[in-house]
Amino acid sequence: MTQQTSKGVSRRGFLKGSSAAVAASTVVAPTVSEGAEPGLEVVSGETSITLMVNGKSMKATIEPRTTLLEVLRYEFDLTGAKPVSLDGSSGASTVLVDGRPVMASTTLALTVVDKEIITCEGLNDNAVPSAFVEHDAQQCGFCTPGFVVAVRAFLNRNPDATEEQIRTGLNGNICRCGTYANVLQAVIALVKGN
Repeated sequence: MTQQTSKGVSRRGFLKGSSAAVAASTVVAPTVSEGAEPGLEVVSGETSITLMVNGKSMKATIEPRTTLLEVLRYEFDLTGAKPVSLDGSSGASTVLVDGRPVMASTTLALTVVDKEIITCEGLNDNAVPSAFVEHDAQQCGFCTPGFVVAVRAFLNRNPDATEEQIRTGLNGNICRCGTYANVLQAVIALVKGN
C-alpha cells in the first residue's frame, strides 16, 4: 500500500529533483587536459586527472560527478576523510585545498586539479593529534580526522584565538559522541602552547 501526500513534495520527488540539479551542475567543469588554456569545457564520460595530494602527484580516472572524497578514499586509499554526510554538514570529510578547509564530500574532484590537497594523513603536525589524545577529545574516532584538519586550518588563521572564537570557528564539525568540551580544551591548550 502506497501512502499519498496531499500537500508539498514527496521525499522521492525531492530526491529526484535534487539529483537532476546535481547532475546538471556537473556538465561544465574546469579544463582537465594537460597544456590547455584555463577555461571551461563540457566533460562527459571517464576523464583522467592528476591531483597533488599530500605532496605527491596522484593519477585517477574518474567520472565528472566523482567527488574528491570518493577519489581520496577509493582511488588513493586515503581513508581519513569520512563519508558521514553527503552534504558536508558533519565536517567529517574536511581536507585542506590550497590551505583552506573544504568538505571533500561536496567538492567535485575536477575542481581541485592543479591545487594542493592535504588530508589528515598528510598533516606535518603532531601537535593537534597529540592534544586530542591528551584531552581525550575523541570517542569513536569517526569525526576525529575532520576535526584535526579543521583545528589545524583554524589555528593557522587564528593562532591566538579566544575560547569564543574557537567555538565559532569549529562549529562546522559535528561529534555524535559529544566530545565538544574535550575538543575545546585541546584547542585551548594548543593556543596556550601547552
